[in-house]
Amino acid sequence: QVHVVESGGGSVQAGGSLRLSCKASGPILRINTWAWRRQAPGLQRELVARISGDGSTNYADSVQGRFTISRDDPERTSYLQMDSLKPEDTAVYSCSIDYVRRGGSRSDYWGQGTQVTVSA
Repeated sequence: QVHVVESGGGSVQAGGSLRLSCKASGPILRINTWAWRRQAPGLQRELVARISGDGSTNYADSVQGRFTISRDDPERTSYLQMDSLKPEDTAVYSCSIDYVRRGGSRSDYWGQGTQVTVSA
């Protein structure tokens, strides 16, 4: 019933920018935390950015100063603005939510991801 769908991925040259979007739908009372993660071939999945209900954010050291996470609660959407992209940013980017169901229980959900490719 609950789903999150990522969009905005693509191919860019080093130094370019992309803006990823993640939209949630379904029987959601409220979303506590949004998180973006990425996984490159042969590497472990890593946390890229997180934003909590109070607006506080966390970023991986590798993307600090270049990426910005935000949330639009009325639209049930999170954005990941990626600037000054590097080839090592190439990965599949996935979005997840920590949320409260309309019935009052807490749960989470993961999207399937969107591909980002950065060429040198």
